[in-house]
Amino acid sequence: MGEAENEDDLLKSFFAEVSEVERDNEVARILSCFKLNAFEHLNLPFGASPEDIKRQYRKLSLLVHPDKCKHPQAKEAFGALAKAQQLLLDPEERQYILNQVNAAKDELRAKRKKLLKKDNASKIKSLVDEGKYEHLYEQSEEFQQQLKLKVREILTEQEWRRRKMQMRISEEEGRLKKEEEETKEMWKRKREHEEQWEGTREKRVSSWRDFMKTGKKGKKGEIRPPKMKTEDPNKSYVQRPVNRG
Repeated sequence: MGEAENEDDLLKSFFAEVSEVERDNEVARILSCFKLNAFEHLNLPFGASPEDIKRQYRKLSLLVHPDKCKHPQAKEAFGALAKAQQLLLDPEERQYILNQVNAAKDELRAKRKKLLKKDNASKIKSLVDEGKYEHLYEQSEEFQQQLKLKVREILTEQEWRRRKMQMRISEEEGRLKKEEEETKEMWKRKREHEEQWEGTREKRVSSWRDFMKTGKKGKKGEIRPPKMKTEDPNKSYVQRPVNRG
């Protein structure tokens, strides 16, 4: 802890001498970084360790701190650095970016392998050096710049897929919510209908009783003659009367 405090004191002393132009330039650099790559915001290589990340954050945050930097967007740059550090110190988030870095390296290596097949001199040198030639190439500024651009491309594609998937999930959630609301509304209408039906029960019972009293049914004990069917002359049997009982 004491070592970190001493380092911070040295950094504060150093950045006290930094000009406003340098601070403004750093703010502009941070804000121009590719938003999906936290390593760019902290100006760190992809192989940076958690300690490297913390150290670099302390250094740059002192440089663009709103209390020290008069740039109108210093606060925004300071916030971008804090977010970058938070992401890179999260093992899952850092590994996600590194996975895309490895994918970018694989693509660049495959592309270079095709080119070497057409370049016999480079191919022979690569075989003689037992891979050292390729290792040196990957440390070059040319390769690092290509890697940076390829990582941007892959991260952009992954983010697009993530957002598309999130959109689909949101649409599905919206559909399910709508169905749930429609189901609730259906049951609500059903309950209201049942309540209204129950509320008219007495009225319906009274109407039925009145009908039973004043209906066209015969009086109790009254005997009516059976209704006779019309005889069919084409039939030899005698038709029987139908009892209307």
